[in-house]
Amino acid sequence: MKKELGKTYDPKDIEDRLYQKWIDKKYFHAEVREDKKPYTIVIPPPNITGQLHMGHALDNTLQDILIRFKRMQGFETLWLPGTDHASIATEAKVVEALKEEGLSKDEIGREKFLERTWAWKEQYGGRIVEQLKKMGSSCDWDRERFTMDEGCNKAVKKVFVNLYNKGLIYRGERIINWCPHCLTSISDAEVEYEDQKGHFWHLRYPLADGSGYINLATTRPETLLGDTAVAVNPNDERYKDMVGKELILPIVHRKIPIVADDYVDMEFGTGVVKITPAHDPNDFEVGLRHNLPVINVMTDDAKIVDDYEKYAGMDRYEARKAILVDLEAEGALIKTEDHDHNVGTCYRCGTTVEPRVSKQWFVKMKPLAGPAIDAVKNGETRFVPDHFNKTYFHWLENIRDWCISRQLWWGHQIPAFYCDDCGEVVVTTDNEAVCPKCGKKMRQDPDTLDTWFSSALWPFSTLGWPDETEEMKYFYPTSTLVTGYDIIPFWVMRMMFSGIEHTGQVPFDTVLIHGLVRDSQGRKMSKSLGNGIDPLEVIDKYGADALRLTLVTGNAPGNDMRFYWERVEASRNFANKVWNASRFIMMNFAQNEDIDYENVPQADLTQADKWIIGKFNKLAKDVTAHLESFDLGIAVQKVYDFIWEEFCDWYIEMVKPRLYNEADTTKAAALYTLKTVLTKALKLLHPFMPFITDEIYCTLMDNDEDSIMVSDWPVFSEEIEKDFAEDMAAVERIKEAVKGIRNIRGEMNVPPSKKASVIVVSEDNEVCEIFEKNRVFFATLGLASEVKIQADMTGVDANAVSVVIDKGTIYMPFEELVDVEKEIERLKKDEKKLEGELKRSEGMLGNPNFVNKAPAKKIEEEKAKLEKYKSMMAQVKERLAQLQG
Repeated sequence: MKKELGKTYDPKDIEDRLYQKWIDKKYFHAEVREDKKPYTIVIPPPNITGQLHMGHALDNTLQDILIRFKRMQGFETLWLPGTDHASIATEAKVVEALKEEGLSKDEIGREKFLERTWAWKEQYGGRIVEQLKKMGSSCDWDRERFTMDEGCNKAVKKVFVNLYNKGLIYRGERIINWCPHCLTSISDAEVEYEDQKGHFWHLRYPLADGSGYINLATTRPETLLGDTAVAVNPNDERYKDMVGKELILPIVHRKIPIVADDYVDMEFGTGVVKITPAHDPNDFEVGLRHNLPVINVMTDDAKIVDDYEKYAGMDRYEARKAILVDLEAEGALIKTEDHDHNVGTCYRCGTTVEPRVSKQWFVKMKPLAGPAIDAVKNGETRFVPDHFNKTYFHWLENIRDWCISRQLWWGHQIPAFYCDDCGEVVVTTDNEAVCPKCGKKMRQDPDTLDTWFSSALWPFSTLGWPDETEEMKYFYPTSTLVTGYDIIPFWVMRMMFSGIEHTGQVPFDTVLIHGLVRDSQGRKMSKSLGNGIDPLEVIDKYGADALRLTLVTGNAPGNDMRFYWERVEASRNFANKVWNASRFIMMNFAQNEDIDYENVPQADLTQADKWIIGKFNKLAKDVTAHLESFDLGIAVQKVYDFIWEEFCDWYIEMVKPRLYNEADTTKAAALYTLKTVLTKALKLLHPFMPFITDEIYCTLMDNDEDSIMVSDWPVFSEEIEKDFAEDMAAVERIKEAVKGIRNIRGEMNVPPSKKASVIVVSEDNEVCEIFEKNRVFFATLGLASEVKIQADMTGVDANAVSVVIDKGTIYMPFEELVDVEKEIERLKKDEKKLEGELKRSEGMLGNPNFVNKAPAKKIEEEKAKLEKYKSMMAQVKERLAQLQG
């Protein structure tokens, strides 16, 4: 073997070099190959404004594991990458850059603004893609897409026109969520609710006929300016005679009616609700039922409109304060009480959302939601874990029409055109339109589509749809979607109904849901807390493989996980273990080049060789099954445990005597087994730790042209399981014996340097034969000075320490393990020290001053100490009695 591994594992030395090699060799690239079965994942496209965070790192690690696994299984694997144009976030970046130059959007105009934004995208938009490469992501970069590229834009227009022609897209005035900071509408799914401290203000509205008052409460007194009615429940006896009467709206002094509507909860508050149709979704529906006027009292940036001179131009919260002062002065404010309530905020900027009536474009959701619900119910698409079905069903079953228009310039401009002369509307995929009625050139709608409108088409727009491409036929429907549970309402359900509606097929057969990566205290990582951890920092310090292993270890579908630096260090230690074990094995190959260890017949394998090969065989079966069922955390733990414990700590130690003995005739079998198992174990580890496994594999195989990622995935053999079962059981018996010896030595504090005789006593010839065959292991594994195997107790000291095993007992002469006099001396010192601790602890707990005045926690701690000291004292006395006879 000519090539060698470096003395120490240095990820910086190998990761960038290997990744470039993989790209140069086109290992990630997928083609349409009818002789192979496809496996497809489309990447959840990160925003072009984004920077790699732990959520991205986890999401892409899980995808890469699946892709690398399937690639090695022989599938034609396509992991299709790309980025999202992120309308709101990107536009905000460019607007901020303009502001620094003393400019605004309106000053430079739409065309120049879009030029600026495309330039920003070219400069910064690929940053996160380069960061994903640092993770080892094996995406097909030749097929990288962008949600505003020519192909995606074509698909977006086609979908809009199709839905419009089917009557599923319409334009109308409805209540929408408005962000006063981003100055655009946002969908229901983009509203995040948070608990905020607020108030209930109890108000008095006088009846217009002077016969009395109606009392009600509100959390938003500033919207009172737009009240057009007060509603009561039709079954509420308290107000039955008032329905149809008019009230005088305080401050505004406008007459408004009292209406009866089932929406009102008689049990809540006074059973009276102020109705402001322009600023509340429920009030809007009440307004429609009762034909109430709709009065918008706020500007786009949540300031009071000019119609209310005293408050005009005031911010909504500033106006609230002024209105409350005037209500109190007028005698309309009865009382104020504290009230915590859920408030909708913009998911992008965190500003409190303002519900308002606005003319927007909407998608009718009920007809689209039904087939998407059915697809999951009938098993065409499944969620892993399946309890996330509930989240999916909840959103789709309670869905309202989707507001898809955004008051932004960056994005897919809505393909609707208006004739300013005759009012005609034309929806077309063409870039321009002429009025079919009056022949005038039409004006395109200035709004853009919600970013999620284009990303909803991602699984098929990226494969060439609406054209019938070979890629579309071969790779669609895709196989697995990997995403976080927080994005189910944003993206997953929209891809589902879009895929079914426009292709007639579900977009993916499985949705693997993962949780969030939290900090070590269980908190969500955020800028405000300052607890975010940069994955690139982790990679720079420990390597991508260590980060990947950390993220997948203990990971269970759907569950959040905590990030600990100690776990990254443990992952790096594992990488070092694999590296050093591989170096040890390769050094032995180099020292035995004259031995033919490549072609060893099965008959030459020892029980230990068959044991580790059989162990690996079962491992391959288990790991494959866990990967197939998306239990990636369990799969990697099994690989980790096998390599660290079974292969390194047991098998390598078992074979060392054979490797170091020039006369040993089984050395070739040992070398063969070491290479065979190491090579295959690296293959199972590769999806999780791609860099270190490929570096070791290519060095081991001594061939630069090969890569572990295009090698075959290990396959379980029923023949090996059957043929090696007896030998495996024999070695497990040896392991049991060694563990027993180690436990006894540990309990007696025997140092590793002190060796002792081991006597195996068994009347069973088969057991004696197993120990005879494997006696060599006891010197290295059991720290034995000599091993005797016999059928009876002849020559065994009556005071010998014993370890009971199946069908036998192992004895070790007591005097060989322990210097009795020194041990008695040490134990007496421990006894004296414990007597002092017991006296102190019992004294404290017997002192009324301590018991009555100390904190309960302190008392419990002292009680726990007392119990511990008692237990330790009992062990010391028992040991002394044993030693002193």
